[in-house]
Amino acid sequence: MGRNRLAYRLGIIVLGLALCWQSGAQPLPPFVPPEPDPWVPPHPVLGVHTRLTDESDPQKIRRTLSMVRAMGAVWVVEYFPWGYHEPQPGIFHWQHSDLVVSEAHRLGLKLIARVDYVPDWARPPNTNVKYLTAERWADFGRFLTAFATRYRGLVYGYVVWNEPNLAAEWGFRPPDPAEYAGLLRVAYEAIKQADPAARVALAGLAPTVERSARAMPDLDFLEAVYRAGGRDFFDAVAVHAYGGVRPPNDPPAPDRVNFARLELIRDIMVRNGDGAKPVWVTEAGWNDHPYWKGAVSPAARIDYTIRALEMAERNWPYVQVVAFWLFRLPRPARNFNDYFAFVAPDFTPRPIYYAVRAWALGE
Repeated sequence: MGRNRLAYRLGIIVLGLALCWQSGAQPLPPFVPPEPDPWVPPHPVLGVHTRLTDESDPQKIRRTLSMVRAMGAVWVVEYFPWGYHEPQPGIFHWQHSDLVVSEAHRLGLKLIARVDYVPDWARPPNTNVKYLTAERWADFGRFLTAFATRYRGLVYGYVVWNEPNLAAEWGFRPPDPAEYAGLLRVAYEAIKQADPAARVALAGLAPTVERSARAMPDLDFLEAVYRAGGRDFFDAVAVHAYGGVRPPNDPPAPDRVNFARLELIRDIMVRNGDGAKPVWVTEAGWNDHPYWKGAVSPAARIDYTIRALEMAERNWPYVQVVAFWLFRLPRPARNFNDYFAFVAPDFTPRPIYYAVRAWALGE
């Protein structure tokens, strides 16, 4: 009996390996992170959105994260698309995320993972990659459980979806805060099942005053998430705090998009009993394109960025991280997006990199 049972188990293992090989998915060993090199940053609020999603070169991934730490930042926000990591149901591709997670851990960086992007198999034909119906929420939840299990204790927190108050980010459907609250609950429970210590953040909303089939004001959307019962299913609120052409101390107002609009988001949290939860600024900053109407001069960008960091440290104790969009693109966008970057695709630092490093490290 014992030999038969052993032979049966070995047969199951061999069959599983054969199926993985046939599907093209090589089984990966359990993830074992490297020993970290911890450090104490002088300004623990400073972070960047690294956008390594489409960077395929391992050496460039390592170089990017090393330059992030060298600049004095401790927080990294990175995008992990569901569709990239589970291209077929139950078939996971972890090589890229293994490298990003392990290298961030080795360098003592705190990693926040943003997760969305629906794989082809989980949505109807001819739909957008942000199109996810309630019938497929369980699939998304299973992916999040698998991800959080593999990286348990290594990912500080998760941001569930991106700007769901825009139709373009909600599968070209009208924004629906009640539906988002339902998705948030599924994601929260799936992540906590695998890694109870991981924090889960409500998605960063697009700062907008537009009210149409294309967009819903961020303030209204957040209020509606609370009304829909979403409060129990997030530990933090992610915020997108772009300054546009205005300085960081430009006063907030419901009909005005600026960096300090964050204070209005905070007011909604407090009114709904969430004053103890932190705010994560997962996208922020100014653009210094020479011709784009939404940009400022390179000198103004540096001035506004440093003042924004000082303002967050001095006036907003509830803000845990200010992560600027973005650190580096893997290749030129050849439009205004290149002028959000701190570092060029060839790793040449732009003036904003040197200025933030000088502030962060007291140079």
